[in-house]
Amino acid sequence: MEPKTADRTQSPSSPSLPSPAAPGPLASFVRFVVCGGGIGVLSSFAVPLVAMTMPWAVANAVITVVSTLLCTELHALFTFGTGRRPGWRRHLQSSGSAVAAYAVTCAAMFLLHVIQSAPGMLTEQAVYLTASGLAGIGRFLVLRLFVFASGRKSPLRRPVLPLPRPALTQAAVAATC
Repeated sequence: MEPKTADRTQSPSSPSLPSPAAPGPLASFVRFVVCGGGIGVLSSFAVPLVAMTMPWAVANAVITVVSTLLCTELHALFTFGTGRRPGWRRHLQSSGSAVAAYAVTCAAMFLLHVIQSAPGMLTEQAVYLTASGLAGIGRFLVLRLFVFASGRKSPLRRPVLPLPRPALTQAAVAATC
């Protein structure tokens, strides 16, 4: 009978099932577009509706917070294949990219209203979706390279080279002392 060794590919939450392999960059991007893009499109319809009851910037903030929480869950489980739900640390890290996306969409809408005093809803949607798409590409890079990068080599991390330790004999140490 062979001795049992710990299988490091297994998830701590389900010790009998191996954790899924993380998808490659292209598969992750496709999944990111499907999950994040789908939530983004739904959000783009929700923001103007919610903005009927409160200022646009506040409506955008509320929808951004809700969609970020939902997307972080989806990205951890599906997009980047971590095999488990994200903890608070990953939610907070993901929120940093959401704040940047919020700033981009607000700036785009502000510029639209500077250029055109009363744009139609279709124009607002086009500008909002374009700004969201550009911000989404930035978010994908941040999430893939930093937030959900555990287990993968980050392009910013340098490999550690182990150096051999010199073997000093007791006689060599005694001779120098």
